[in-house]
Amino acid sequence: MSATLRSANGNARVRAGVASGVLGIACHVVLAAAKIAVGALSGVLSLLADGVNNLTDCGSNAVSLIGFKVSGKPADREHPFGHRRAESVSALIVAVIVLAVAAELAVQSVQRILAPEESVFTLVLILVPAASIAVKLFLFLFNFTLARRLGSDVLKATALDSLTDCAATGAVLVCLLVSHYTGVELDGYAGIVVAAFIAFAGGSVLKETVSKLLGNAPEADTVRALKERILAFAGVRGVHDLTVHSYGAGKLYATVHVEVDANMPIMDAHDLADAIEKAEEAATGALLTVHIDPLVYGDERVDRLRKTAEEAAAEIDARLRVHDFRVVGGQAHTNLIFDVAAPFDCKLGDAEIAERLRTLIRTREPNADTVITLERQNVE
Repeated sequence: MSATLRSANGNARVRAGVASGVLGIACHVVLAAAKIAVGALSGVLSLLADGVNNLTDCGSNAVSLIGFKVSGKPADREHPFGHRRAESVSALIVAVIVLAVAAELAVQSVQRILAPEESVFTLVLILVPAASIAVKLFLFLFNFTLARRLGSDVLKATALDSLTDCAATGAVLVCLLVSHYTGVELDGYAGIVVAAFIAFAGGSVLKETVSKLLGNAPEADTVRALKERILAFAGVRGVHDLTVHSYGAGKLYATVHVEVDANMPIMDAHDLADAIEKAEEAATGALLTVHIDPLVYGDERVDRLRKTAEEAAAEIDARLRVHDFRVVGGQAHTNLIFDVAAPFDCKLGDAEIAERLRTLIRTREPNADTVITLERQNVE
């Protein structure tokens, strides 16, 4: 879990979100008023459309502000994991608003291309977009800095929206200049470019936000670092079945199975689990629950059979991982009971993997039967 995922002070986080929302609303009201007025008076659809886009940005900022307010609420009976996901819900609403605006602007721009209208060129037509680009760059840097500091989805969405607005307004400015000096009317085409920029930004935010709300997998570096910290504890022989759940920035819950020697006293195993949980919370802020798996180590027969199962798995796919290995039975008949973790992109089906494992193990251990549990996960 990286530093950005650690929980920022709740009040400070809400204050930062509110400050971003208020600043954004103020800037967008001024920009929208200026662009809509100048665009309407001059008949430049692309500038008018850009102003309408800034007006919807006011609504987006208001949604973001409300989202931060809600996310700052403490956990309650109905929401025992807190309200941090309200930020992602806010980002989702922002993305939908942005896509709706893009669609409307595209329709208006096509209409302008089919029925072009002559616009009036003035110095104000150049100054207003230029000033807008400067303001939007400032808002991008402001929100992007806050987003990285707080690990906020909604601020990241707001920052990206400001950046794409810069590109869109820049396209409007270029088309105004080209139209003025060449006489070629590009207003409708500029409107389509603006709509495309807006749609791209909205689609990107929508995709990322939906993925997080559905529960996307943690980053590989996050998983690797957590496993390394756990394996550094004395007595830990292996780690598997790591699951990380995010309930918003800074609100992480995780579970993991930790393999230890079956001869470890139960109180020592309990103390080890407590130590791992407390160390992870202190290091990253994540609430980790450790399940102890006692396994037999140092027994020549068990170690040989475990190695046989691991070699058979590697022969099928080098990424297959064997864990929770147990041996039940006597010399004449033995059951090998174990789990196998397979990567999501492994093309072999679960049943096929299990059957091939049974066959390979039986060729090496004729008296061994296997009880295999297959699970799909991100395997390094």
